[in-house]
Amino acid sequence: MKGTDIKIHRYFVILSIFGIAMGFLEAIVVVYLRQIYYPNGFCFPLSPIPLKMLSVECLREITTIIMLAAAAFITGRNFLQNFFYFLYTFAIWDLFYYAGLKLLLNWPQSFLTWDILFLIPVVWIAPVLAPVICSLTMILLAGCVVFLQEKGYIVKLKLHEWGLILLGGFIIFFTFIWDYSQIIIQGGFLSSFLTLANNEHFQQIILRYEPTEYNWHLFALGEFFVLCALLLMLRRTKYFFSPR
Repeated sequence: MKGTDIKIHRYFVILSIFGIAMGFLEAIVVVYLRQIYYPNGFCFPLSPIPLKMLSVECLREITTIIMLAAAAFITGRNFLQNFFYFLYTFAIWDLFYYAGLKLLLNWPQSFLTWDILFLIPVVWIAPVLAPVICSLTMILLAGCVVFLQEKGYIVKLKLHEWGLILLGGFIIFFTFIWDYSQIIIQGGFLSSFLTLANNEHFQQIILRYEPTEYNWHLFALGEFFVLCALLLMLRRTKYFFSPR
């Protein structure tokens, strides 16, 4: 094994260990939260959470992202590697978060079980399968880009490729926030976060809501755009498309 290959493997192993540990740590925190707010098991409709605790939870999410980004950004040799190492670490963290919940709580019951994914700027929800697919896609992206750069290829995403990734990512993000964004817009609750959070009528609507359908077609379109960007980049390098 060449020195470059050893270095690539070492970085991925270190980031994998970090992501796995962070994933299980996140799962342990959620075990505590569910014991407090969902002693009979997590499900929709949601249980009420005090505004102070909701703020703390948002802060925890922000600090988690900062920690994952910091680990990734001290590993790469350039911005592109930093970015894709972050995607890789994030993906490993997310996958092992669900692995931790399955091990500790035997949850989710299936890949189609609905979950709260994130809280900023509004609640993100989707069946567990959706973030799992996103994580696998991020691992694929990171692996291809970092591998080719370390093999000596000049890997740069062109503007239209970045556009496809951002468009695909935005479409997927849109499917996550659609349900609660609709509640806010249709209910006419477009106000400051503090006013919104303290609005009793709004809280009751949120607490009564139960998701039923996820827009898998739109999600698949977002994934298609992201994978198209990867395919276009790989075709330019010709590493995977040329005989050896």
